[in-house]
Amino acid sequence: MLISQLLALAGLVAGLFGIYLRYTETKHRVLPTDQSLIKGNISHGITYAFTKGMMPWAKESTRIHMLAYLRGIGFHVGIFTAIGIVIINPFWEYLPPIIFLILFWILGIAAVLGAAGGIMRIVEHNLRGLSLPDDHFAVWLTTLFITVAGLAVINDSFVIPMYIVSAITFIYIPLGKIRHCLYFFFARIFFGKFFGRRAIFPHPQAVK
Repeated sequence: MLISQLLALAGLVAGLFGIYLRYTETKHRVLPTDQSLIKGNISHGITYAFTKGMMPWAKESTRIHMLAYLRGIGFHVGIFTAIGIVIINPFWEYLPPIIFLILFWILGIAAVLGAAGGIMRIVEHNLRGLSLPDDHFAVWLTTLFITVAGLAVINDSFVIPMYIVSAITFIYIPLGKIRHCLYFFFARIFFGKFFGRRAIFPHPQAVK
């Protein structure tokens, strides 16, 4: 148990360090100078990008694919829940039994949603054409991570496998597609700056 815990801790440290390196690398990249005149408030654009601009009805891609959007939301809730479970595992004995039952169902549903996403990448023509080996591996690895964490909350024999899979997942975060958890923030800031500067987002009153 101790060895698996140390392995998970080492994986977490390695993953965080890798994300830090990705962050510094991205921060030092030179962006093209925006020559357009400032017509709006850039900070308002960034605020919109992280609030109303993230609502499903604000984006056509999610507005017309609501089921896929909800599947992704449930899957990501499961990922963050599993990470939290791994971190607080030493304190599980202080939690009431009902919490474990709730966590099991959250993670169970999230695992099913993750597997559904993995199958969609195999059987759906457009997704299959767009998916690289890294896409498939990332989905199935995180689905396995969620699954093992869900089993661990109801069966102690899965705690050690949970730590081992956690270590692999944490190490892989900065190496593969999962690193989009970092690039997401850069993308939303760029989006807010670009359209906020042009007074496009938030929508001006005249457009509304």
